[in-house]
Amino acid sequence: MKLEEVAKQISTPLDAPAFPRGPYRFNNREYLNIVYRTDIDALRKVVPEPLEIDEPLVKFEVIRMPDVTGLGSYTECGQVIQVNYNGEKGDYVHCMYVDNHPAIAAGREVGAYPKKLGKPSLYIDSDTLVGTLDYGTLRVATATMGYKHQQIDLEAAREEICKPYYMLKVIRGQNGKPRICELVRGEIKDITIKGAWTSPARLQLFAHALAPLADFPVLEIVSASHILTDLSLPRTEVVHDYLATEGSLTQKELVSQK
Repeated sequence: MKLEEVAKQISTPLDAPAFPRGPYRFNNREYLNIVYRTDIDALRKVVPEPLEIDEPLVKFEVIRMPDVTGLGSYTECGQVIQVNYNGEKGDYVHCMYVDNHPAIAAGREVGAYPKKLGKPSLYIDSDTLVGTLDYGTLRVATATMGYKHQQIDLEAAREEICKPYYMLKVIRGQNGKPRICELVRGEIKDITIKGAWTSPARLQLFAHALAPLADFPVLEIVSASHILTDLSLPRTEVVHDYLATEGSLTQKELVSQK
């Protein structure tokens, strides 16, 4: 492969990339969302500045994606923390557990999605919508929600899914020094809401050292939603560069703390 061709490649191996070039269209993307109140001190330990926490609210989400161009069919699960950035309310994507390697690789390499391998599922059990997450052989989370008890206004559902979201992208160079350390922002705009419902919901989280969702204990269920969509994910933009911040640690100092 010629020198000028190498930089045009999207991923490795060069003869069989880990994922195809986007954009990716998500058809019948289905959400189970449970918003709950938790311990604010636990959130403060993991939410990076300059994001701020107004209320200690976490969204546990399970997303079933049966038809994604280029990536196939998969499910992901994670926690999203409600934050404020420069007066704008949004979500900080804290963790995601995914059962599809191309989606993990593309999410981390192209985007800033904090994806790890896990075994999430979303299914209907009689009259109940069930979302689960296993890490290895162990159950980490179980969410239950009545199936389509009451419709939600579609515009309210759109606002829930299209809220601005923030993620942390951290990449080190081959010399061990930080090359990228950025806070990025995204906002879904290309979306069709095909249905939205709310119902009674419950959430159980189980302690695990490498999938520590239970570190944000469930103190109160605030809301629950079940939303069906077609959408495309946007390109994100950098809103804060930690390596360029005045008064921040230099690369040498960061490496010395490794």
